[in-house]
Parts: sequence; C-alpha cells; structure tokens
Amino acid sequence: MRAFSPLRRTLLAAAAGATALSASGAWAQAGYPDRPINLVVGYSAGGAVDAVARTLGQALGASLWQPIIIDNRPGAGTNIAVKYVIGAKPDGYTLLMAANALAANMALYKPQPFDAETDLVAVSLVGRVPVVIAANANVPYRNIADLIAAAKARPGAISFASPGNGSTPHMAAELFTHAAGIDLMHVPYKGGAQAVTDVASGQVPLIAMNALEVKPLVGSGRLKVLAVLSPERSPIFPDAPTIAESGFKGFESSVWYAVMAPAKTPMPIVE
Repeated sequence: MRAFSPLRRTLLAAAAGATALSASGAWAQAGYPDRPINLVVGYSAGGAVDAVARTLGQALGASLWQPIIIDNRPGAGTNIAVKYVIGAKPDGYTLLMAANALAANMALYKPQPFDAETDLVAVSLVGRVPVVIAANANVPYRNIADLIAAAKARPGAISFASPGNGSTPHMAAELFTHAAGIDLMHVPYKGGAQAVTDVASGQVPLIAMNALEVKPLVGSGRLKVLAVLSPERSPIFPDAPTIAESGFKGFESSVWYAVMAPAKTPMPIVE
C-alpha cells in the first residue's frame, strides 16, 4: 500500500483534530499552498456538512498556514456545488466537501452535465455519522411503534423533513416507510439547518437527519430521537434505541463526509 502523501495526510490529521503538521518539507518544495483554499459546500451555512467543513477548515488551515474559505453553494441536491468545483481550475485551491448525496445523485438525476466518478478525485474520507429518525418533543409518539401506528391511522397525513431530495436521510426514511408499510409526506429542505429548526418549532413533526445535526436540540429537549439507523447504539445517543431494536433488523444508514478535488488536479497536490 502506498504511503499517505502531504494533502491526504494533513486532511487525516485535521479530521482527527491534529494541527501538528507544518507547511515545510514537501509543501515548501511544491510551493503549495501559497494562498487561501476554497472549500465548497453544497448546503446552506449552519447545517451538518457546513459544520464539518468549518471544523475541518480550521484545523487544516492551521496545518497548512493558509486560510480555508468555506464557500456555500446550496441547491439541486448539491449538484450546483459539484458542478462549480468540477469547472474550477484544477490547481488545489478549489476543493469540495462531499457527502453521500454525491453518489446518490448519479442515480437520481439523469442525465447530468458531469460524471462525478471521472470528473472528481477523492482526497480523503473525513468520517461517518449515523442517520436518526427524530421528532418534535411535543408529538405523541414516543418510539417507532407509536409512529407506525399513527401513520397507519392517517396515511399520508404525517410529514417528515430532510436536508434535501436524494439526500441520504431522505432515502433512508423512504426505505423505512416502505419496510414499515406506511406513507409519510416528504418535506425537502436545502440543507439541514432550517429543517432542524422547523421541526423543533413544530412546523414539521418528524425529521430524518444525521445524528450530529439534531444533537444540540435533542440535548435542549426540543427534539427526541425515535431510532438510530445503526446496527449498534451510537455514542452520540447512547439511550436511543437502534432501528433493529425497533423491529427492523439489517437496516442501517449513515452519512459520510469526504474532501474531493477536480479530476485533473496534479497528483503531488492531491496526495
């Protein structure tokens, strides 16, 4: 296996919260980076992907001795951001903060003006977070069984929010409704921040979202987790049951985060 080279190694260190790597050695020899780097996010500010990008950007910027500028370009299931990065100059100064939607869009939106498999190159996986089904704290259902009973009593009357059409939480919720034999109405948002806010305020009763994005409002008592879509209980919500405990074994969903670059970015920079 080939050893990690500078950018991948620095991203991995940044993802772990490390800032000890300096911009000397291979960085200085390559002359990269010598100016700020744009990290493009396909969601609105305040959401989970945006939060991961900003946290990563702070650590990465400290490691590279250059600022990381977060560039939010929401819309079209992240396709606006992806198209922008693919069309950018492949010099390592425009990167994409990608998530599962990148892969899902390849199947959901055809034809597309680009091919993510050939037009982008993966730099580093940042991490994974489980998807949860959560609800406004005041709704009557306490668990998945209660939700299913309520949904069967009123088919199509109960709605759920997600960070967008084709997003991993959206697809996970649709698979769950199919498995449970219920009909829920989908309310898509352009990112998770507004979706979480609207569910917490009672405008939408349910939400399918990654665990980190709902954690603050669960902690404050405005949301409650009905199930975590992971095979084992999550350390993020150790008291919340898994979807398997709720009667749906072999069902799991998580959101991954990764940094990508335009395909023609020189490999000495990518690596």
